[in-house]
This record gives sequence, C-alpha cells and structure tokens, in this order.
Amino acid sequence: EVQLQASGGGLVQAGGSLRLSCSASGFTFDDYTIGWFRQAPGKEREGVSCISRVDDSTYYANSVKGRFTISSDNVKNTTYLQMNSLKPEDTALYYCASPLQPRYNPPGALGRSGYGYWGQGTQVTVSS
Repeated sequence: EVQLQASGGGLVQAGGSLRLSCSASGFTFDDYTIGWFRQAPGKEREGVSCISRVDDSTYYANSVKGRFTISSDNVKNTTYLQMNSLKPEDTALYYCASPLQPRYNPPGALGRSGYGYWGQGTQVTVSS
C-alpha cells in the first residue's frame, strides 16, 4: 500500500522559514515524481512544486520561485520542501502527492489530475 506522510507544518511569522517533509512507503521511491500542493480556505488546491523522476528536473509555481526549494533523499525515502521568506498568502494546508505510474511526469508538471496518490495535509500558517 502506497503511503505519503506530510509533516513539518506550523505557525511562523512573515519572513520566516519552514521545512516540510514527505515520507513515502509502498513503492520504489526514486521511481516516482513527488509533488507538493496547497489549499487555502475557499480556494482550489494548487501545485507548488515537484521533483521529476524522469529527468530529475524541478518545477515551481511562479508564486514560490526563488523562495521554495524542493529536494529528495532517496536513502530516507523523503522529499523536502524548504520554504523561506514566507508570506501570509502562503498560509494553506500543504499536501504531497505522486502519480500512479513510475517514471512519469504529469502533464504540466503541477497539474493536479496527474497525481493519484495523496498524503494527508500539514498546516502552514504565516502571520503578518
């Protein structure tokens, strides 16, 4: 059974940093693209970043470029999202996800429909 577990959320002041972790089990970790998504109250879930297992490329939403960094540790089966210079608008429930297929890049990289495995969310709250 595939399981994705997101953790590391919390309350931080604007300008601060957090590192989210997504631990994975039930599949060959380094074969699967991992994406981070977020959903703020009243808004749709949006793609934040992903790391590809096809070509090791990384992708970022424009809103987080230059502030967030995604990385993976294949020994620990964990993907990280380092979030710096946080803003109140980054407040959301953050999810990690992966496609159902190995060695696959979802269309558009951050398209929600390309991801079939989802973890539970971890809350990030940025105060002004």
